[in-house]
Amino acid sequence: MVHVGYHASQEQFTPRELIDYVCLAEQAGFNSIMSSDHLAPWSERQGQSAFVWTWLGAAMQLTKLPFGLITVPSGWRYHPVITAQAAATLAQLFPNRFPWMAVGSGQALNEHVVGDRWPSKAERNARLIAGVEIIRALWSGETVSSTEPVKVDEAKLYALPDPPPLIIAGALSTKTAEWAGGWADGLITINQPREKIVEIIDAFRRGGGEGKPLYLQAHISYAATEENALLNAFDQWRSNAVTAAMAETLRSPKEFDEACVNVRPEDMHRYVRIASDIGQHRAWIEEDAAIGFEKIYVHNVGRNQREFIKAFAQLLSALS
Repeated sequence: MVHVGYHASQEQFTPRELIDYVCLAEQAGFNSIMSSDHLAPWSERQGQSAFVWTWLGAAMQLTKLPFGLITVPSGWRYHPVITAQAAATLAQLFPNRFPWMAVGSGQALNEHVVGDRWPSKAERNARLIAGVEIIRALWSGETVSSTEPVKVDEAKLYALPDPPPLIIAGALSTKTAEWAGGWADGLITINQPREKIVEIIDAFRRGGGEGKPLYLQAHISYAATEENALLNAFDQWRSNAVTAAMAETLRSPKEFDEACVNVRPEDMHRYVRIASDIGQHRAWIEEDAAIGFEKIYVHNVGRNQREFIKAFAQLLSALS
């Protein structure tokens, strides 16, 4: 059996729409749900970005599936104490249905709003690992104090998660993946050329991640025709053409749109799995599972979520 999850994109849909979509995804046979945690969308065309922690409580109340998300607990928009408390509350409210939380070093798009300078990648990594250590200590019931790089003064949680979620590292490069292998409980990355994904997996294992779970967020575009699938990808997800280094420093959806002004529809095949053939999507998922991904979260980047969910119901049945 291949575990296939549904990605609920906060950047593209209102929270009410996303509630409907995750309910439909559950009925269609998706095994779990992943969501994003943004303050701003990647593009003005996407136009949404709800507060995911509030949304998770509502969505989990209306479904029975497990949920996960990727967030930044480094002390800008969220202090790690707040992240720890939010995650612990979900874990208590929905036992065994918040099994993992992915973390990353952040992007200016979401974090610059607190008014601090945007630091180097090295400093952001230091704050990330400090945030992870603070969260784990709080989840174990400890009283935590710290001065650098993230300040904490005698913090303690009284509603503890049982069990605590896994802390999964988000990584797009071999360097980050190898570094994360030593401290993360698992790895999540996105679809890239197959050889690049294998290199990221190998780097994670080399860094200490051997035997730890591997998750994939697969950006796909499904539609009834190849032309519509391509146009959907181009309209909604051409921000993915921005390099990871550039994406970390751009500060607004407008800046992302400006950075993608020269991207052409045909370029999107490099960044999104585009096909109207369900068989092709099944083949991609089976290849992902074959190279070691335990869970594959499918993100249909177009706005045609109902069409996508209905079409994938048959695929999910075949994979189960």
